[in-house]
Amino acid sequence: MFVWHNYCEINIYSTSLVMGKFNYHIKTGIIFLICFLFVLACDKNIQESGFLEGKISIGPLCPVEHDPPDPGCLPTAETYKAYPVGIFSSDGKHKITEITPALDGTYNLELDPGNYLVILETGQSKIGSSNLPIEVEIISQSKTTLDIDIDTGIR
Repeated sequence: MFVWHNYCEINIYSTSLVMGKFNYHIKTGIIFLICFLFVLACDKNIQESGFLEGKISIGPLCPVEHDPPDPGCLPTAETYKAYPVGIFSSDGKHKITEITPALDGTYNLELDPGNYLVILETGQSKIGSSNLPIEVEIISQSKTTLDIDIDTGIR
């Protein structure tokens, strides 16, 4: 019986050693995974966004312009919606976003670094002219300025 009792004690002891090693490997794996994710998040090669900013000018909105401008002839939010300007992938196949300017026409967009095509999405028959489409390059942590001029054709 004594031998059997010692055998049981050894098995219990060896089982706890195996479980202890198993727990040690789990803890080590978790610590390694956390360190790996931390290093990945701090990678200096990750490019940060850049900015596209500028002003959209739409006009004339009245047949006769005055100085100072007639408040009824200034662009409104509806005016900007009637002349939507989209940001597309460089091949023009995928729309990324749309420019939504403030009432004074200024805008500021945050974009991933790369080349984009800026397109006036209204059919050309609706306007006199514009300086679009145009390709722009967005550089990480830099500002790219693009002022957009849309001539309504009103005379």
